[in-house]
Amino acid sequence: MPSLKDLKNRIASVKSTRKITKAMQMVAAAKLRRAQDAAEAARPYTERFNAVMGQLASSASGSDTAPKLLRGTGSDQTHLLVVMTAERGLCGGFNANIAKLAKQRADKLVAEGKTVKIITVGKKGRESMRRGYSQYFVDHVDLSDVKRLGYGDASAIAADVLKRFDAGEFDVSTIFYAKFNTVISQDPTAQQIIPAKFDAPEGDAGASTLYDYEPGEEAILADLLPRAVATQIFAALLENGASEQGARMSAMDSATRNAGEMIDKLTIEFNRSRQAVITNELIEIISGAEAL
Repeated sequence: MPSLKDLKNRIASVKSTRKITKAMQMVAAAKLRRAQDAAEAARPYTERFNAVMGQLASSASGSDTAPKLLRGTGSDQTHLLVVMTAERGLCGGFNANIAKLAKQRADKLVAEGKTVKIITVGKKGRESMRRGYSQYFVDHVDLSDVKRLGYGDASAIAADVLKRFDAGEFDVSTIFYAKFNTVISQDPTAQQIIPAKFDAPEGDAGASTLYDYEPGEEAILADLLPRAVATQIFAALLENGASEQGARMSAMDSATRNAGEMIDKLTIEFNRSRQAVITNELIEIISGAEAL
């Protein structure tokens, strides 16, 4: 049985831990509001942009003169997986769930005889994917010094991916991230960005007949498709940012409650041990008095 001093020290240690987790929960809650607002503000633009791009792509699809980003290389042998996670931990299963989805895709592609290449965005993703998948790594993007994500950060990642595509390093590229739903719900998502795939919202099926594009669908696509890649990456980074803070807030709330429960149990154990010590001392005093 632990001594009273050991129990007292442990209670003090758990109380200190609870203070830290409570503070981290409050910080995550403050950051979540900004990150959630940014992610939700980007959704209407991204959805409408993708709808317009979907209309243009449907008109140009199947054409031999369509931009390479749309028609692809004609092969799907080499796949580039862009795994986007957080730079920091203590956010529950957020990072692990994204990495798990990417690992499942990599395993499936390898089993089919495909070539896999991996770019990680975020330190935690690199650490997780390094175990068993380091032979597929081609690059890592460090965003640890970025205080607030901007479109420029996404553009830099997109520029690197597009440069590799133009050099013939891969045929298909997919990004992996977590889509934010609520504080306790974030969905790991895989989204193909090259060759470009756009899903037009319901109700827009016939909208393409209402527009005439100049100089033409293919010329417009050639200009907009690189921006579409950057836009999709930026939207994914914003969703990831909100998901990370939501997951961290939820994880720190659970840790704080668990610490409180542990403190209660340790306090009961401490009181029982102290009562036992007092009882033994009383017995010794009474026994000594009777002996006299």
